[in-house]
This record gives sequence, C-alpha cells and structure tokens, in this order.
Amino acid sequence: MSTTTSTLSSDTPRASLVTPLRVIWVVALLCSWVFWREAQPYAPWAFKYPRGWQVPLKQHISGFMNWLAEDASFGLFTFKELTRAISWLMEIPLMTATSILSSGFVEGQGSDAVQVLPPLSWIAVIAIVVAMGRYARDWKLAALVGGCFGYLAVFGQWNSAMVTLSSIAIAVPFGVAGGLLTGIAAYRYQFFERLISPVLDLMQTVPVFAYLVPILLLFGFNPVAAMIATIIYAMPPMVRITLLAFKQVPQEILDLGTMVGCTKRQMTWKVLVPSASAGLMVGVNQVIMLSLNMVIIASMIGAGGLGFDVLSSLRRLDIGAGFESGLAIVVLAIALDRLSQAFAERAPPEHEEVRRTGLIERHPYTLACGAIVVITGIFGLVAGWVQSWPEGWSLTTGNFWADVVRYINVNFFDELEAVKSFLLIEVMIPFKRLLLSLPWPVVAGLLALAGYSLSGWRLAALCGALTIFIAAVGLWGKAMVTVYLCGLAVVFACLIGIPIGIIASSRDRLWRGVQVFIDTLQTLPSFVYLMPVVMLFR
Repeated sequence: MSTTTSTLSSDTPRASLVTPLRVIWVVALLCSWVFWREAQPYAPWAFKYPRGWQVPLKQHISGFMNWLAEDASFGLFTFKELTRAISWLMEIPLMTATSILSSGFVEGQGSDAVQVLPPLSWIAVIAIVVAMGRYARDWKLAALVGGCFGYLAVFGQWNSAMVTLSSIAIAVPFGVAGGLLTGIAAYRYQFFERLISPVLDLMQTVPVFAYLVPILLLFGFNPVAAMIATIIYAMPPMVRITLLAFKQVPQEILDLGTMVGCTKRQMTWKVLVPSASAGLMVGVNQVIMLSLNMVIIASMIGAGGLGFDVLSSLRRLDIGAGFESGLAIVVLAIALDRLSQAFAERAPPEHEEVRRTGLIERHPYTLACGAIVVITGIFGLVAGWVQSWPEGWSLTTGNFWADVVRYINVNFFDELEAVKSFLLIEVMIPFKRLLLSLPWPVVAGLLALAGYSLSGWRLAALCGALTIFIAAVGLWGKAMVTVYLCGLAVVFACLIGIPIGIIASSRDRLWRGVQVFIDTLQTLPSFVYLMPVVMLFR
C-alpha cells in the first residue's frame, strides 16, 4: 500500500506537466516547422502575400487627407481654414513667449523691424530659475538649475535654448490642460474611458513621423505646427496619470466631499484635484520630458532652437557641434525635470505663513525677480554684456568631441570592425533571414495562440487580426525587419542593463553615478549619438 502511494505521489508532478494547452503548443510548433520547411512549393501565397490580395489602405488614407485639406467644408468655412485659424490663435502665446525669452518685442517686419523692448537678459532668466529652485526646495536645487542655465550661456547655446524653452513653455500648459480635462472626463464617464483608451494607445505607439505630414497639410510649415505635434506626442501620459491619480484617491475623502454637499464641479476641483496633486505633478513632469524629446523632430517642420542646431549638425556630420547642442538639451531637461519634481514634492505652506499680510513677506522671490528684471533691463541698454552673454566669453567643446570620435575611429578600427562584422554575419543577418522566411499564416496563428494562452479568446483574436492586417496592407517584409531590429535591440539592452542594475542596486555611490548616466542617455536626443555611431561603425 505504501509503495503504491509513493508511486502515485511521484507520478503526480509529472502528470501536471502535461496539460491540454501545452500539448496544443507542441503540436502547433511541430506543424509550423513542417509547414515552414515543406510547404513553399505548394503554398507560395503563405510565404509572400499576393499583391492582388492587398488592401490599398494607403491610397484611401491619402485620398481622405487630401479631401480634408482641400475640399472638406462646414459651409461658412473649410476645414483647412479652421485649422489655420487654430494655428493663428496658438501662434499668439508662442510668439509672446519667444519675444520675452529670445527675440524681444519689435515693430515692423523684415528689414524694417525695430526692437522696442529687449528680451529678458541672461542674468534675469538665471535669477528667475534660481528663485524657483529655492522656493520649490532649497539652495542646492537653486544652485543646480542656476548652473544648468549658466552652462547654456557659457557654451554659446543661450539663444537657441531660449527659443526651445519658449516653445516648451507654451506646449506644456496646453498638453497638461488637455490631458487633465480629458482624464477628468474619462474618470467621470466609463464609456468615455473605454472610448479613448485605444486612441491613447494609438497616440503612444504611432511613430511621430507618421503624423507630421498630416499636421503639415492642416497647419502649415511653421513653429505652431511643430508645437501641435509636440502636444499630441506629450499629452497621452498626462491623461493616463490623471485617471490613475483620481482612482487612487481614498474613498474616505470622496465620502467627505459628498457629506459636505459638494457639487460635481466642487468635487472635481476642490476635492479630487488637490488630493491627487502629487500624482498630477508626475504627469506634468512626463509632459515636460516628452516635449523636450520632440525638439529635434519638431525642428523638421518649422521649430527652431536647439533641435534645429542638432539637425543642422547631423546634416553636416559635425559631431562636435551636434553633441554640444545635444548636451544643451540634456542640461535644459535636467533643470526642468528637477524643478518639476521639486514642485511635485513641495508641501503646502504652513498656516502661519498663509496668514502673513505683508506683500514682501508673501512674495519675496517674485519681487526679487521683478527687481532683477528691471535692473538688468536698464543696465543692458548701456552694457551689452548684461543683456546678452558676449560671444568672446563663450567656450566650446565641439573640437574635443570631434577629436575623441576621430581618435577612437583611428586607434580602435580593427576592434570595432570585428564587433560589427561578427554581429552582422553571425547574429543579425541570420535572424533577419529567418524572420523574412516565416509564412505569415503561421506567425499569425502562433501569435493568436500566445494571446489565448495569456488572456483568452479576445486577446487571441486581436493578435491574429493585427498580424493579418500587417500582411494585408503589404507591409509584411518591413514589419519583419522592424521586429528583427527591435527584438535584437531589446535582447542586447537587457544583457547590458540588467547586470548593471543588479550591481548598482547594492552600491549607493555607484547608483548615483549610474543614475546621472541614465538621465543623460534618456534625455540626449537619439540623433546626437547617431552621428558618432555612424562614423564609428559606418
């Protein structure tokens, strides 16, 4: 009896390993392998989607956009006139911000333009951000943001940085307001949440270049079109974070609002928003960072500033100038990131502080900044260095970075060539050929089976339908090239990043250094390190 019992107990784990789903997977993989190896002579359509079966989706989309831009009308005005009117309205705050920070206020146009009021001096701008840092946290933060903006002046990036900052200063409020209002509506109405969820997924996954052309058609080639593209790119995280922050508000707070008789509007603006303010500030931080990520792409459709400088350097293959402008974007991003984080973590003022009645006591930083703006503006009229950082005082590291890349290219050519050749010949090309040789019905079936294994029939149908859609619109080959590049990139990133994270997690000093490096990589535009990579690996 004991022998039988022990036999049954030892067989039970083995029996549990054999489940219907695992059997289906084994059979599916075996059939897929046989089909891939033997079926091409008999079913060539499975390996190359027939052109006659393709859906001409791109022609339909192009036709719709042309109709929207040229023929769509509301009677009194066309759709194009509506979008151009929106562009004109949004241009007003953008030009105002640009005038304050960069160009100054002028009368007239072209060669007849006369400056009637200069922009804020570099001293005034640095004083303002230092005051913001001190108000938000402490003098350490004030010194950090002041040093970041001082870097922009010392290294000759001030004018371009102020153009970029003026665009960010307008795009971020629009993105935050749009995301907040959309998130509130999604929180109030569940059907609206279900409606916008796929839209947000689409906005966050569609490449930016895909909607640059429609924006150009509708809003023209100008800085406003670039700002609208930035808002579209940066707003979805604000919507999701708003929704999440509201859902995390404790039920007791909501019950208190109901007990005191709050209306829906009061419940939203006097209960929900203050209670979720910390989470909402995280959304603001994300909007700022994503807006800065867009500066180079936005420069392609009319935005100037640091993004345009990087793009121009890329076209000239000027590594030094491009890297210098890219570092300026990183420095600006660090300053804005730390400021927004500090405001998110800042505690509300104490009761006694609120009761102060003196103007100087209530607004010391505002008054100090106002005084500095006025004083530097007056002295700037007679002393040019007060208004603008003199070019003769500027430093540059452009030649240094160009020399570094040149040195690596000359002295480590054989090693770099060996790494490149090994990855291409032994890893990338074989993997690419494998993916391109796979029959699309097999890939669709296996992805559908994976969806069923993870979450049931709904995900299975979605995965299968989306995979077939890629083949049906004639993009199967390009999709497989994308999968092979992204897949290998993810694998290598994990092989590098996971060990570094594990090692740094137990060493605080190392983690602080790694964090600075990570912040730099996450904010440094990809176009910046594209240049040295191209020159080193050709």
